[in-house]
Amino acid sequence: MSKPATPDLPQAKRVLGWAFAPLIIFAAMAGMFVFALQSGDPAKLPSALIGKPVPNFAFAPLEGLVAEGVPVPGFASTDLAKGKVSVVNFWASWCATCVAEHPLLMELKSRTGVEIYGVDHKDSTADARRFLGLHGNPFTAVGVDPNGRGAIEWGVYGMPETFVVDGKGLIAYKHVGPISEQSLAVQLIPEIEKARQGP
Repeated sequence: MSKPATPDLPQAKRVLGWAFAPLIIFAAMAGMFVFALQSGDPAKLPSALIGKPVPNFAFAPLEGLVAEGVPVPGFASTDLAKGKVSVVNFWASWCATCVAEHPLLMELKSRTGVEIYGVDHKDSTADARRFLGLHGNPFTAVGVDPNGRGAIEWGVYGMPETFVVDGKGLIAYKHVGPISEQSLAVQLIPEIEKARQGP
């Protein structure tokens, strides 16, 4: 009777090593996220989209939202590649930090004149309209992301998040978390000016 074949131990170790590779990569990335969050600057979270075109999308308008008697439109990726630097802000009426951030979006609009595009994330239409009626509307256009698919494509970690997009539709900068007075002055406005100057 012949002996059963014994597995090749070095090969088994190699296969086992490859099985753990995704786990090791995930642990390393999780460590980077934790470090960035604990460093007190969530804007340091890495984004694979910097320098790349915005995702291909079309956000439908927020139903019933009107400015000066005219319906406020939704927007698409093509609207962000018309030669002007723009800002895209993901927000929601249920997001407490979005409420705190909102006056700074109004200030950003008045200080820079940049077109700001809002994405209302997983929100009710009535609540979103009420939010903008109460706090003001800094947005050139407001699109809705009812199921969160758009946020996934943009690599959004949570509400709010803000992107600076250059005139060619490339993502130039990503700000994670609410904008503060400091980040507005030392990060967001300089990044808008930098994008306006071009490479």
